Amino acid sequence: MLTILFLGDVVGEPGRSAVIARLPELRRAHGIDFAIVNGENAAAGRGITPKITIDLLRAGVSVITTGDHVWDQKEIFQFIDTEPRLLRPINYPDGAPGAGTIVLETAKGKVGVINVQARTFMQPILENPFPMLDAAVNQMRTETPIIVVDAHGETTSEKIAIGRFLDGRVSAVLGTHTHVQTADEQIFENGTAFICDAGMCGPVRSILGREIEPILGRFISNLPAAFPVADGEVRLRGVLVEIDETSGRALRITRVDEAAPAEETPPV
Repeated sequence: MLTILFLGDVVGEPGRSAVIARLPELRRAHGIDFAIVNGENAAAGRGITPKITIDLLRAGVSVITTGDHVWDQKEIFQFIDTEPRLLRPINYPDGAPGAGTIVLETAKGKVGVINVQARTFMQPILENPFPMLDAAVNQMRTETPIIVVDAHGETTSEKIAIGRFLDGRVSAVLGTHTHVQTADEQIFENGTAFICDAGMCGPVRSILGREIEPILGRFISNLPAAFPVADGEVRLRGVLVEIDETSGRALRITRVDEAAPAEETPPV
């Protein structure tokens, strides 16, 4: 059996510091063989930088996925071609920097990861994810039956459709983007683990990881405002997926909801 930890959208410095601090302990406690983190909000809530990418990988993250904010930090354009473990959605047109898939060797065999962006209510509107996934999965299955898909999208219906479309062909379809952990974790009939949204790694007293008051003001006034990342208590949310390493079928999916390390009280 191969155990994968998948953590949802990492929000700003609070989220990434919590992931970096807790990941080694989580790997030991749960016997994790492979860790995937969605990092598209890791840089002050928008995008990811080369330094943050390196910090997460050094902490034990195996692959970093992204989504609609992947290009928000401009230095990522040059960097993403040099670091194959940082993915962007597969359904960008030909010629986009980086890649949307990777296969990595582990002690228990090869693991494939695919990053895809849904289209409903999403910007930018990318290529149709279904034929792109079909081709990518067919290719990847020639190398390994263990495949995890990060389905980055707004609507539950589209993410469920992606999961049903790939049932029996991949090990897991795990949703990201909404930052709210859903309670629909399940294994479909043909062996694919699924959840609509893994949740976020970020501040609890917030609106999707951002300070509450500016967002309330925006809803009330309709006027533009900055949305700083919130502070305070942080939780790490995601899922653990246990996979038969021979068949690639998911055996179990369990939600993760872990506290960040408590801040130490300075000595008096």
